[in-house]
Amino acid sequence: MRVCIVDDDPFVTTSLATILAAEPDVAVAGEGHDGNEAAALFERERPDVLLMDIQMPGTDGLAAAERILAAHPDARIVFLTTFSDDEYIVRALRLGAKGYLIKQEVATIAPALRTVMSGQSVLGDEVLDRVDALVSGLAASGAAALASAPGAERTGTTSPLDSLSERERAIVEQVAEGLDNKEIAAALYISEGTVRNHISAILQKLALKNRTQLAITYYRAR
Repeated sequence: MRVCIVDDDPFVTTSLATILAAEPDVAVAGEGHDGNEAAALFERERPDVLLMDIQMPGTDGLAAAERILAAHPDARIVFLTTFSDDEYIVRALRLGAKGYLIKQEVATIAPALRTVMSGQSVLGDEVLDRVDALVSGLAASGAAALASAPGAERTGTTSPLDSLSERERAIVEQVAEGLDNKEIAAALYISEGTVRNHISAILQKLALKNRTQLAITYYRAR
C-alpha cells in the first residue's frame, strides 16, 4: 500500500516513514507538515492511505480531511494524534475518517493500515474507551429524555430529538456542524444570548452534559 504521512513535527514524519518502510507491504509515497501540504500531497500522490496528525499550525488535519474528502469521498484518511479529545473524535468520525489512532500505540499502526485497506475502520484502544463512554452516556441520557418527553408514551417517539422544537432542532444541527454560538446566531438571525439560552435548555431537556454529547446524539438520530 502507498502511504503519505503528514505531521507538523519533521522528526515524527521521518520516524514513521522509517518504521512503515520496514514493512514488506508498505511504501511511503510522501511526507508533509501541515494541512495545506496534506491536501496537495494527496492530489499529487493519490495514496492508498493518508496518515495525518490533527493539531497542526495553519490548516489543521480536520480541515484538510474535510477538503480532501469533499473532492475524493473514497479517500482513506487515518488520524494519528496525541489527543483522544471527545470533540476531535466526533468530528473525525463525522467527516468520514477511516481511523483514529494514538501516537503512543506505534506498534499498532501498520496492522491498522492493513485493516483500513481491507475496508474496515480502526480506532485505537484509548479512543475506543472514549467512544464507549460517550455511547454509554448517551444511551442512558437518551432513555431518560424519552421517558420524560411530553407525549412520548402516546406517540411512540423513537428519538430524543423528537421532543425538541423546530428552532431547537435547527440549533442542534448547527452545533453538530461545529459552529460556535456567534456563528449559530449569525446563521439563524438571533442573538448569541438566545443561542446560549436555547442550548442550555436543550441540554437540560435531553439530560446531556455538553455540546459534544449533543452532536453525537444528533448524528446517532439521523
